[in-house]
Amino acid sequence: MDSQRVRNWLLGSLTATTLCVSPIAFGQTPLPDMPVVADAAIPVVMSDAQPQPLGVTSPPGDAGCPPAASAVDIFKNVPPVRPFPRPGNFPIPPTGEGYYSLLDALTGTCLKAPPKYPYPRFGLMPPSFFDADFRYLDDPKNTEHDYADGLKRIRVGENLLFSTGGSTWNRYMNEYNSRLTGNNNVYNLSRVRAYADLWYKDDFRIYGEFIGAYSVWQDLPALAIDETGPDILNLFVDVRPFDVNGKPVYVRVGRQELLLGSQRLVSPLEWANTRRTFDGVRAFRQGEKFDVDIFWAQPVIPNANKLDSGDNNQNFAGAWTTYRPRKGVTVDAYYLMLDNVNTVTQQSLKRSPITTHTFGSRFAGDKDNMLWDFEGALQLGRHQKQDIVAGMVTAGLGYHLKDVPTTPTLWFYYDYATGDRNPGAGTYNTFSQLFPFGHYYLGWADVIGRQNIHDFNVQLYMYPAKWLTVYAQYHRFYLDSTKDALYNVAGNAIRRDPTGNAGDDVGQELDVVLNFHLTKHADLMTGYSYLWGGDFLKRTAGATGGVNTSTLFVQMGYRW
Repeated sequence: MDSQRVRNWLLGSLTATTLCVSPIAFGQTPLPDMPVVADAAIPVVMSDAQPQPLGVTSPPGDAGCPPAASAVDIFKNVPPVRPFPRPGNFPIPPTGEGYYSLLDALTGTCLKAPPKYPYPRFGLMPPSFFDADFRYLDDPKNTEHDYADGLKRIRVGENLLFSTGGSTWNRYMNEYNSRLTGNNNVYNLSRVRAYADLWYKDDFRIYGEFIGAYSVWQDLPALAIDETGPDILNLFVDVRPFDVNGKPVYVRVGRQELLLGSQRLVSPLEWANTRRTFDGVRAFRQGEKFDVDIFWAQPVIPNANKLDSGDNNQNFAGAWTTYRPRKGVTVDAYYLMLDNVNTVTQQSLKRSPITTHTFGSRFAGDKDNMLWDFEGALQLGRHQKQDIVAGMVTAGLGYHLKDVPTTPTLWFYYDYATGDRNPGAGTYNTFSQLFPFGHYYLGWADVIGRQNIHDFNVQLYMYPAKWLTVYAQYHRFYLDSTKDALYNVAGNAIRRDPTGNAGDDVGQELDVVLNFHLTKHADLMTGYSYLWGGDFLKRTAGATGGVNTSTLFVQMGYRW
């Protein structure tokens, strides 16, 4: 390492350490009741075309000898970057010349194009740190520089490559009729993540990531996803046993996040303070047009009082293929199996033991200004002594008004997941949403899950400035089966009328989110959601339950 890189590395490490140990990061410093507000809604859309490696020519060797293989050549395809799959209702972020952060605007730093920096210009980052692509730093013609560059792609001798980084956030939450309980809940969430990534050539990798997630001031018991204390979010090794058609196949063993396709069924759940992770084994191959994933894993259950561990009563396995016929177009086909032998009863419904087999596909993309997103899944299996026949369908059409001020992206969607017509008898029809990013799709109030639901919704993105994202959703919710339950974002049954007399009108919800991209590293995000309860919620509220509910949040985040 040269002296300049050492200095950069020390400066970056000191900054990161200061952020990680700050009192606010650990929720120890009280916040005011309402902090001043100065791209689940994830304008973190990256191209789903495979990034091309940056080739750097090795210096010539001595006369009469072949050139020596340089470290840059060895690591030009490291890590094997996974293109971030577009979520549903994806936006088309602004491009071209302009100010891509508030700091750029204040300092008059006008960029010719969006920065190459791989972290999104938004407060939420669903992709894992281990898939971030910093290979542009190897290009001798690169003109984008940053204090944290010294933390990435550090060469140790000829065969080792080391990177580190992380993030921290602090989120203020104010919930009216929180979880439809009739109680208000005002609290604070804070989180710190830090990772270390070491490669030996492109054959072997060790990756570890720390997380500390904390919650204070809650008026209701904290949710499992709110806190986990100091713990391990990711800890795995990658081994490259062979290649297929010139592309490496890697086997990953250990604790690892999973993000597949639209995230409707498998997601790290970035909105959660803890993020979702699994213990297991995964084999994957990534190419320019075709990817294959095969895995077996057990979900890790957050525990605020001791180290998290996998749930041995749940086994999750599957195969996922992705085909990209051209840039911007994705075709997924998948099979997912979940065997859950835990005994769970909610709202007098026996939820598990249950074994599901989910067969699905997705077709999404854009052409000119038109956007589309279609996904469907059939679910078979066994629930108690019942056979399972269930399913989900989503259909969305959008349009990008690129020549209109604020370059809005407008979507119209219908989301459907089956419910059980006759609970406890005959065929079991309630769709199991598995491990989704429900917060992004079915309203930020987190009352609705992808089970027993019809959702007619409209989604709108706008960019008044390249550093400001405005995101709005409107939802109209109905139950599929009036005798089945209403399931929340976690898939838990929270309201039910066994007679069906409460009807199917769940209500309507409006969500508005603003994201201010302050600097390359920092985002301020705030949002407000309100659910107007329909007849079903009114008739099942009882003496203490809520009908309407709202959520206000303000989040400050920093990544390095």
